[in-house]
Amino acid sequence: MIIYGKQLFLHLLEKHKEKIIKIYLAKECEKPLFSKIAKLGVKIERPDTKKAQALARGGNHQGFLAEVEPFVFGDLNELKKENFIVILYGLSDVGNIGAIVRTAHALGASGVIVVAKSLAMEGIIRTSSGAAYEIPICMVEDGLSLLNELKQVGFSVYGTASSGKNLSGFKFKPKVALVMGSEGDGMPKKAYEKCDECVGIKMKNSWDSLNVSAAFAIICDRIVNG
Repeated sequence: MIIYGKQLFLHLLEKHKEKIIKIYLAKECEKPLFSKIAKLGVKIERPDTKKAQALARGGNHQGFLAEVEPFVFGDLNELKKENFIVILYGLSDVGNIGAIVRTAHALGASGVIVVAKSLAMEGIIRTSSGAAYEIPICMVEDGLSLLNELKQVGFSVYGTASSGKNLSGFKFKPKVALVMGSEGDGMPKKAYEKCDECVGIKMKNSWDSLNVSAAFAIICDRIVNG
């Protein structure tokens, strides 16, 4: 798996250097930074512009790329022991997923579960600025069974919709599973019906909805900080 971009590269160099297999430097870097990179003891290659762009699939690599170990998903059974988890039901945009993962980690959620058949983890790692390595992420295909399992171990499942209960003054129960629906269609009806309650964000100006990552940040803050 290839990661790229200076911020993400430096994050791995600082916190997860054991995951780095090979480094590609497509530009000169400061001597102190190069010395730190060299101390890893992994192979350093200096690709030309064409190869660097190919490795980054046209993305903005800023001259810093690395081959890293395959992403390891979290243990769902361990997440069931926690008190606040986030469920992304059918989201597909890696930018939104990455932003939610970053916010979830920053605000103190215990983990993220994505209901999907596959995930482009390279993109999610990049758009989360490396936060995907700091918080457990699980992937499941059967979202309805997941919601049943979580309710059986004591979670209160909260769905999200513009018509949901106003967050102002709303009291969440101690063990929270927050479900965010897909960018276009929201939550599937069957998943919505399994939720214990549904919450929404009251807006002063008329608008259909917020971006899902922005909405998540607001709701997550209310859950964590009241």
